[in-house]
Amino acid sequence: MEIVHTPVLLNECLEYLSPVGEPFEADALMIDSTLGEGGHTYNFLKNYPSLSIIGLDADKVIQARAKERLSEFGERVHFYNGWFQDFYADYPSEYKRPNIILFDLGISVFHYEKSERGFSFRYDEKLDMRLNSSEGESAADLVNELPEEKLADLIYLYGEEKLSRRIARAIVEARNGGRIESSKALAEVIWNAVPANYRYGPIHPATRTFQALRIAVNGELKRLPKALHDAFGCLQPGGKMGVITFHSLEDRIVKNYFRNLGKQCVCPPEVAVCRCGGEQCAELITRKPVAPTDKEVKENSPSRSAKLRVIRKIKDDTPYHLDGVIGF
Repeated sequence: MEIVHTPVLLNECLEYLSPVGEPFEADALMIDSTLGEGGHTYNFLKNYPSLSIIGLDADKVIQARAKERLSEFGERVHFYNGWFQDFYADYPSEYKRPNIILFDLGISVFHYEKSERGFSFRYDEKLDMRLNSSEGESAADLVNELPEEKLADLIYLYGEEKLSRRIARAIVEARNGGRIESSKALAEVIWNAVPANYRYGPIHPATRTFQALRIAVNGELKRLPKALHDAFGCLQPGGKMGVITFHSLEDRIVKNYFRNLGKQCVCPPEVAVCRCGGEQCAELITRKPVAPTDKEVKENSPSRSAKLRVIRKIKDDTPYHLDGVIGF
C-alpha cells in the first residue's frame, strides 16, 4: 500500500510523549485522536513494544488504510470511527484511562491528493471537503447558499483572509450564473477576484479561502475546546497530552487552554476569591511550542507551520471552565 502522508514532528512526539519511566506502567495506553494513515501510531507501536493504542478518525476511508497498515500489531491497536469529541465526551467503559493522548490537527496529505473531495485547489474535483462525507453541509453548500456577508465573515475569521469581502462578492456574482460545484471552478473565481500582485505572492490566493471552508465544513475549531477539556479529563494523572497545530487559530485555543491548566489558580476571572485550592492541574512540558527542524521542513514541506505543545496531568478534578473559550 502506498503511504501518502508523512507524520510531522515524529521524533519530537516520540521523545516528549514517551511512555517510558515513572509513572508509566508497562502496559501503557495511548490514544491517537487523529489517526489518519496511522503514521504516528505505527512508529509509537514500533518503538514501544508494550504500548497499546486506540486510533480515532471520523473518515472511514482513511481509517481503512490505517487498519491495513497497522494489521501487523494485532490486538495492540484498536479503532474508533467517529469524531474525537464524541469519543472523549462518552469515553468507552471497556478501556482503561489513557496514559498518553495525541492530537495532530492537520489534514492528511491523503485528503489533498487522493480523497477526491475538493480539499485542494490544484485539482478539478467535487467541492465537498467533509471528512465524514455522510453528514453535514459540504463546501459547495456553503459557497452557494451563504449570504455574501456571512460568507465574507467565514473567510475572514477562519482563513484570516484580508480580501475576504472582495472574494465573497466575486463568489456571489459567479454563483448567480449557476452553482459552483468544483474546486477548480472556485479557485478560478478567487484567482480572478484578487489584484494581479496578490496572485503571485508566497501562497496561491485561494489557499486561505479553502482553509476557511474546510474548517467550517468540519467544525474544526468548534470541536476543539471541549474535546481538549474532555480528553484531559480522561487522561490518567501523570499522563501526557500533546497537540500538533498548523495555524494560529487552533494554536491559540491550545495555548490558552494549556496555560490555564498550568496556572496555580484556575478559577474563572469573575471569581473574586480562589475556590480551586490553588493547586496546578498540569505541568507545561513545553513552555514554548516545538517547531520542526530545517531538515524536516526541507524534506516534508507540510510540516513548516506545525507546532507541538505538551502537558503532563498532575491531578484529577480540573476546575477550569470553558466559558468564553469556545468562541467559534
